Amino acid sequence: MCGIVGYVGFRSAREVLIRSLKRLEYRGYDSAGIAIVNGQLNVEKKKGYISNLKVDFDGTIGIGHTRWATHGNPEDRNAHPFVDCRGEIAIVHNGIIENYARLKGELISRGHEFKSDTDSEVIAHLIEEHYKGDFKEAFFKAIKNLEGSFAIAAIHKKERRIMAVKKESPLVVGIGDHENFLASDIPAFLEYTNRVIVLKDGEVCELTDDFARFYTMEGKSIRKRVEYVNWSVEDAEKSGYEHFMLKEIFEQPKALYDTLTSLESRNEWQVDFGRITMVACGTSYHAALVGKYVIEEILQVPVDVYYASEYRHRPEIVEDSMGIFITQSGETADTIAAAKKAKELGYFTLGITNVVGSSITNYVDRVLYTSAGPEIGVAATKTFITQILTLYYFAIKMARIRGRISTRKYHVLRENLRRVPHDVERTLKMNERIMKESEKISRARDVFFIARGVNYPIALEGALKMKEISYIHAEGYPAGELKHGPLALISQGVPVIALVPEDKTYSKMLSNVKEVSARGAYVVGVSPSKDVEKYVDTLLKVPETDPLLSPFVNVVTLQLLAYHTARILGREIDKPRNLAKSVTVE
Repeated sequence: MCGIVGYVGFRSAREVLIRSLKRLEYRGYDSAGIAIVNGQLNVEKKKGYISNLKVDFDGTIGIGHTRWATHGNPEDRNAHPFVDCRGEIAIVHNGIIENYARLKGELISRGHEFKSDTDSEVIAHLIEEHYKGDFKEAFFKAIKNLEGSFAIAAIHKKERRIMAVKKESPLVVGIGDHENFLASDIPAFLEYTNRVIVLKDGEVCELTDDFARFYTMEGKSIRKRVEYVNWSVEDAEKSGYEHFMLKEIFEQPKALYDTLTSLESRNEWQVDFGRITMVACGTSYHAALVGKYVIEEILQVPVDVYYASEYRHRPEIVEDSMGIFITQSGETADTIAAAKKAKELGYFTLGITNVVGSSITNYVDRVLYTSAGPEIGVAATKTFITQILTLYYFAIKMARIRGRISTRKYHVLRENLRRVPHDVERTLKMNERIMKESEKISRARDVFFIARGVNYPIALEGALKMKEISYIHAEGYPAGELKHGPLALISQGVPVIALVPEDKTYSKMLSNVKEVSARGAYVVGVSPSKDVEKYVDTLLKVPETDPLLSPFVNVVTLQLLAYHTARILGREIDKPRNLAKSVTVE
């Protein structure tokens, strides 16, 4: 869940590495460090943010790291890069070395001295153990001893090359002119090049100023294709917004439009299945829950939804199933492991991700890409809304192919979907109104979100956004379940956010609103209906839309509510405590 970078070329390595790391800080911010070769191996690393680094050396080749702690507390001595006993080799690592304890014991018995509590440090000593004057050869020998997940970059003070390897952790190469780049994610080097090579599991790269060579872990040369990324560097910058999260919330109309355009240009849709299993984590799990409602409503196929971490450890009967695996980064370890299991069981598998060439694409039969562009804020916004758009489109397209809806109904649904970017743009005009409402929410200790039907997952997502960036305790409930326990939590002044679309649940939702209001709750209604105002303390009136599509305008409202609440409380919005963007460890 860490971020690694590497550079070799003619520029200031210090500047490239630090600028690149800042674009990866969403992947972890417990500590940071860089190593640069300029005749000597120079290392600087510190606990905390990248801005804590005070680097008074430079060169034109180096590696860097920003950490989300797994093994070892966030301390200076546990920060990357790690060096060998002689101070000649430096490594950075993202992932977990599962057999590190055994390797560490063996290396200590042979005289190696360790200075950290991490699993990663064994890599530097293992390369040192095999080094006999050929850095490349030592690197290959060392990585064959490693078990677990890893993306590793290494340098030696006597050689002008970077060696790197990928296994179940993301790693991409940026191709320049007389310079080359390495990173965990494309935005890290996007200001320097848009020519990208994505490494697959078990692949090694060797970078110098003038070439990028690729190998299997056994040392066999392989050819790789260069891809051109159409993101601009401005896509990865704040562009005048106070936080990346706010910028990304306001980018949602374009992200929706781009994703819909991409989906409509796709020709390959025919798939045979009798039921669907959807697997995801976190926010993507909520997208899967929305997808369940929509697919069962339109396509009339039964859908099961599982957390990836739970799916892996349950018995499974295939019975003509299709597996859909949703991960914004394409690198979520639990989701990838679940996809592997489904393939072994004989499922037809489909991945939904935002990153071209990410790891999930290697373990599924087909991929649907969301076109959200880079998302830097840890709290997912535009990647979530494009995931649910993709699931809506999948349901509509497959229903037409299977004859579950008429041609007329198909075109009506598609036209309604095409209006979603505009509906979201109208919702964003409520920003000032939502900002004022956030003043009251920011004073709460607990916040509850209630909804029914397709909007119940949106209540869950609204609660998740509130707690992950504002640190206020928040829960989402199906409104009909209130009287089965949650009503005990309602007391005078407790905020309850009620999603009240004008659908078949409308009258039932009003009854639930009256239930919490009678017990003293401060009720915020989110609805297109002006009539709701008489039942709530305040109304956030969203644009009128097809009730089936109400999750789009509702989730944007809840994203803004969470954002402004966190901003009022002075939270670190783009980098909430203890969390990282891409969860690449299990």
